[in-house]
Formats: sequence, structure tokens, C-alpha cells
Amino acid sequence: MISANDLRAGVTFELNGELYVVISFQHIKPGKGSPFVRLKIKSLESGNVIEKTFRPEEKFKKAFLERKTMQYLYREGENFVFMDMNTYDQVYLSPQEVGDAVNYLKDNLELTIVFYQERPVSVELPTFVELEVTHTEPGVKGDTATTAMKPAILETGYKVNVPLFINEGDVIKVDTRTGEYLERVSK
Repeated sequence: MISANDLRAGVTFELNGELYVVISFQHIKPGKGSPFVRLKIKSLESGNVIEKTFRPEEKFKKAFLERKTMQYLYREGENFVFMDMNTYDQVYLSPQEVGDAVNYLKDNLELTIVFYQERPVSVELPTFVELEVTHTEPGVKGDTATTAMKPAILETGYKVNVPLFINEGDVIKVDTRTGEYLERVSK
């Protein structure tokens, strides 16, 4: 058990049978009344972010998570298939469990899957992924110094804005935290 007063950013705990991770923590001592703890927490199952307040002495069940390095193999029907890099066991995740990570999944991508009580609860992507541009309007010669952007569709089907000099077939680096273009990757 862990008290609300001991919660910090990154700590996972159980609340009403659901798993949460603390995003931000604030201990507040008002002039009148008793102190309280204000948390911004994210559900590991639904991805929803909520703010909650608790008394400092309230107790929660601390959640111990296991992280496994896995490799994305392929999509089978609705599910996504991942392989444990150590045991070669395969895990099937639904689109809800994969969430926004689906925008960056390409064959053989190594990532981390978080397990709670041997059940997968979330997917942690590498910070950057390299993806090929499959469709975009052609660039114009000399369009290298402007900050103008154009839409591009990547090999995963994800749409991102890229500089005008990016062409179909180019491989670009994308930040998985923001979903934004970072740079063109040399071939």
C-alpha cells in the first residue's frame, strides 16, 4: 500500500480496480482546512487523463509493472501480434490496447509492452521512429530554406506535415511523443 502523500510522478497505483500512473503531483496546505493532494493521473487502460484530489493519509494499492522488450510482427485481423525478444512468446493486442501507437507500427519495430499481473496494459514506443513517405505532393527545386509544410502519408498510413523538400520514397524521423516530423534520414 502507498499513501496519497507518497505518490510522485511516474508511480503507478490502483484506484477503483483501474490502473493509473501519476503525471503530476501537488501537495497543498490551504490556510484554513486540512491539507490535500492534487494529482493529474492517466489511466493505463483507457488513456484518459483526469485530475483528482485526495487526503494525504488515503491509501492505494501500489501497482508493480513489468516491462518487456517486444517486436511488432504483423496484424492478424483486428489484432496486432508482438513477440517477446527473449522467450519468442507471442502476444496479441487489440486496437484499444495499442492505442495511438498504431500510427508508428511497422514490421520488426522493437518497443516495450507494459504488463500488470501478466496482462498487457500499454505500449511504450521508442522516442523516434523512421518511416518512409508513401504519398506527398512533389517538392519544388529550391524549396529548402522555407518553413512551409505540406501533408505526407507515411508507410503506416499516418499523416504528418513535412517540409516542402520531402518527396515520396524519402525516409523521415518522427517524434512518437508529438507525432511531428523531425528530419530526413540519409539513405
